[in-house]
Amino acid sequence: MLSINRNAGMFVLPDFKQIQIDSFRHFLTDLLRLELQRFGTIKHANQQLEFKLLGELYRLEIPKFNEREAVYQSATYSSNLYAPAYLVDKKRGIIQKQTVFLGSIPLMSARGTFVIRGVSRCIVSQLLRSPGIYYTLSVQGVYTATIICNSGKSFKLELDRQGCLWVRVGRNSKAPLLLLLIALGLEMRYIPPMIVQRTKKLNQLLLCVEDAKIDLCKRLKLKQKTTQIELGVTDPIYSLFLKPYELGRMGRLNLNKRLNLRVSEFEILLRSQDLIVASDYLVQVSNGIGSLDDIDDLKHKRVKWVSDLFCVQLNMALKKLNVAVHTNLNKMEARISRMSLKSVVSSNAIATTFFRFVASYQLSQFLDQTNPLSEIVHKRKLSLLGPGGLTPRTARFRVRDIHPSQYGRICPVQTAEGQNAGVVNSFTICAHIGDNGAIKTSLYKVCTNSMQGHVIDMLPGEDEYSTIATESCLVVANSSNQFQSIPAQHRREFVTLRWDEIGFRNTLPVHSFSVGVVLIPFLEHDDATRALMGSNMQRQAVPLLKLERPIVGTGIESQVALDSGTVITAVQECKIHNVDATQIAYVPKDSFELLYINLLNYERSNNATCLHQRPIVECGETVQKGQLIADGSATVDGELALGKNVLVAYMPWEGYNFEDAVLINERLIYEDVYTSLHIERYEAEARETNQAIETITKQIPHLNAHVLRHLDETGVVSLGAWVETGDVLVGKLTAKQSEGLLHTPESKLLQDILGVQAFGTQDTCLKVPTRGEGRVIDVRWITRDNHLLGHRKVIHVYILQERKIQVGDKVAGRHGNKGVVSRILPRQDMPYLQDGTPVDMVLSPLGVPSRMNVGQVFECLLGLAGGYLNQHYRIMPFDERYGRESSRKLVFSELYKASQTTNYPWIFEPDSPGKSRLFDGRTGEVFNQPVTVGRAYMFKLIHQVDDKIHARSTGPYALVTQQPVRGRSRQGGQRVGEMEVWAFQGFGAACVLQELLTTKSDHATARAEAPNAIVTGNLVPKPIGTSDCLGVLIRELQCLGIQLDHTMLSQHNMIQYPNLNEE
Repeated sequence: MLSINRNAGMFVLPDFKQIQIDSFRHFLTDLLRLELQRFGTIKHANQQLEFKLLGELYRLEIPKFNEREAVYQSATYSSNLYAPAYLVDKKRGIIQKQTVFLGSIPLMSARGTFVIRGVSRCIVSQLLRSPGIYYTLSVQGVYTATIICNSGKSFKLELDRQGCLWVRVGRNSKAPLLLLLIALGLEMRYIPPMIVQRTKKLNQLLLCVEDAKIDLCKRLKLKQKTTQIELGVTDPIYSLFLKPYELGRMGRLNLNKRLNLRVSEFEILLRSQDLIVASDYLVQVSNGIGSLDDIDDLKHKRVKWVSDLFCVQLNMALKKLNVAVHTNLNKMEARISRMSLKSVVSSNAIATTFFRFVASYQLSQFLDQTNPLSEIVHKRKLSLLGPGGLTPRTARFRVRDIHPSQYGRICPVQTAEGQNAGVVNSFTICAHIGDNGAIKTSLYKVCTNSMQGHVIDMLPGEDEYSTIATESCLVVANSSNQFQSIPAQHRREFVTLRWDEIGFRNTLPVHSFSVGVVLIPFLEHDDATRALMGSNMQRQAVPLLKLERPIVGTGIESQVALDSGTVITAVQECKIHNVDATQIAYVPKDSFELLYINLLNYERSNNATCLHQRPIVECGETVQKGQLIADGSATVDGELALGKNVLVAYMPWEGYNFEDAVLINERLIYEDVYTSLHIERYEAEARETNQAIETITKQIPHLNAHVLRHLDETGVVSLGAWVETGDVLVGKLTAKQSEGLLHTPESKLLQDILGVQAFGTQDTCLKVPTRGEGRVIDVRWITRDNHLLGHRKVIHVYILQERKIQVGDKVAGRHGNKGVVSRILPRQDMPYLQDGTPVDMVLSPLGVPSRMNVGQVFECLLGLAGGYLNQHYRIMPFDERYGRESSRKLVFSELYKASQTTNYPWIFEPDSPGKSRLFDGRTGEVFNQPVTVGRAYMFKLIHQVDDKIHARSTGPYALVTQQPVRGRSRQGGQRVGEMEVWAFQGFGAACVLQELLTTKSDHATARAEAPNAIVTGNLVPKPIGTSDCLGVLIRELQCLGIQLDHTMLSQHNMIQYPNLNEE
């Protein structure tokens, strides 16, 4: 087996949140200073005033409060940016130097997130094509050289079927390449004859430079902006072509590498010689000389991460600041005696730009905080969407598909479901970002002589011609195994090679998978689609009240818990002095200073789940550096614990587990096995403006005293109160000015003298919504002043809910096996084992073979053995490297050991291993067939029936269709759509159809008369006339060839037929 070179050190998995943290650290330490240095000096038009910013001496202030306080205060976790500046008045010889405030920059927390107005957000990395040149062949047989610029824009050099060279900008705009070269100032004698010969209608081209520029702008539809015209930009080619399509440093390096050029990397603009060399290579490619590019290869792509996005926003903000300084200098010229640096620099440019970016940018997303795993997976997402990228509609199958270059860098399993499949992916556990945004992966370099190796980081283009062993099999260091054949990757193809031909191999068996996929035990026995569902549903698991780590795991659970930031470890060797529910006091070694660590105590996450930390150390205990001292809300002893090890049986039961339905034991309710905590936040706001005054008070007229019973003297609910639906949380009255009263001083005086009440009050209390009952655990007051909104008081009330599992809740396993609870049985009615243990869940056996996720069977059987042996297993996926059928051998051997230890021979029966006889709890009889029984690790998902169940008697209607509005939050109802109308028509429900087409539709007169008739107790009158809805129905029937008409018949003309049934 390969061993690690001691000189190279031990390979350790990288921190799962390090991609975010390293990127933001790069921005603060390098890019921020570089952009501030480029600000330079600003001179006034008359050269009398001069402003200079010393950006290299910038300073970031310590934030006023930490991340959690920013969440509670609904504030932004940011730091103020300061830098020294000079203001020189050359006419008077006055120089002012002062440190000015440039604005505030959002800071990233230690967990890799941003807090904007109390909301945790995460910026997703974006995968884009690298700037450079790429040669491709279209389906129509047109050879194309696509030049991608630093801004993401691109244009093409085309060689059509007739052999003519064109430059194309957009779909419908193209011009001869010769015309572009002439417009760039190149004379005809310096243009190669190859380009001249491949120009169509050469005699019609304008060979003068100025005429060529005008003709080129018309052909390519390039138009100057109004600002460029106002600034007097005279060269349209520079402003409309060269500047927008500048290559940048990375684009120049890629262009030099592809075309074998020796141009300085600081030459970021396109040159005419670049176009000549590119077109010459394009002609060679069409003649079979040279090679085409695979545009989907990762060596042609780069990651745009947090530092790049922040750098772009800072550049935009500094441009705005430049304009503001110019404007302020012009204003200062008239009042030079009051010259001040503070009046020159505006702090709104940087603060407003960054706030809008983090709050509204497409890739700045609401952080998924359902559980610790969902946080990590969200931070490690990689999106092809966003500005400069693709859209779900334009992304073709080729872009969504898995490419061989993604091996070890982008997970082939975990992606979004639906229209974003393949365009929102995840980094693998060994992937990290290198220079210029390239995705690196860690590989072992194999030394065949010594059978040792060392770890290296490899770029996407470097492994193309290397031989990489893709299967982590065991190789014994002897001569007989040097010729063993193993799967490998070479030149983007998967082949079989001998071991002595291997140059690199994986660092881990799960080297090419993401964090969520690695947590699935026996992953190799699951279909890829079910593994995708399993990885996605683990992110939806709700942290439970009583935690339990899995019996069967993969060994990555501890690293996920550590890197998520939910657990606390000791930063140094110390002795615990005091421990309580809110903090841990300790004394460092060789010191007498008492330090404190604050703990999270029942705090709310973005997804309304509970964030909590529990100390696991005792007073007087000595802990080492890195030792665990506190668990999180979803961890046990430092390991991720999202579900419960429950006893499951794969068998049908009265049809209640048909089609993924799940039958559960009432023990799961009474023993709080799947009970979870949820914290809802309700907000009330009181404003004081000229139009209205809102008051927080307990004295609310026209309300029952029962709903006001929990309010204190200030009108806010008391801590610890149990509130139910309809109870008042915050008593609030809104005073509005009465209509008809004048706003003049005379009218106000008359109102005071005559005692006329100028304001009326309206009940605007904050009440507990439907199914929102719970315990009040916190109340927060926030005061803000805004010149537009006036004086504001915001009150946040936090209510803790304890939700037990019930019918309608969704449960799932780690292998994509999901279902909805259909019925809860008493424990005495559930099937039970031969030792009398009742089953906790009954799953459908039909959900295993058709879905091809056999890994759940291995998991539950090994969990059964571990439950009786009181043992936990950590099995890395792809254990077939130990031999054929390794998983089955391990499971059967552990079952046999459990049967021998417990003296229960039915645990492992040789005739049907893995199955046992169950008894019916209702009759006590044995079932006919042996049943697969085991302990599976099952989750309760956040899709709960309490959040989805909804009923309505009356409510709002849509203005256009006059049907009930959509959605539970808007008190919506059931809408009668096209298929519902078909059902009414098919059953001949004439009365229902008449109501739906008239009274309950857009017949205004009939709808107005119906309530009056119901109140007075009379019959609802028949509507007179027709509605537009009936007209639409008539048109539909006419389209089907059915003509509607009516005929008046008298009674004496009607023929009465005898009743045939009476005969």
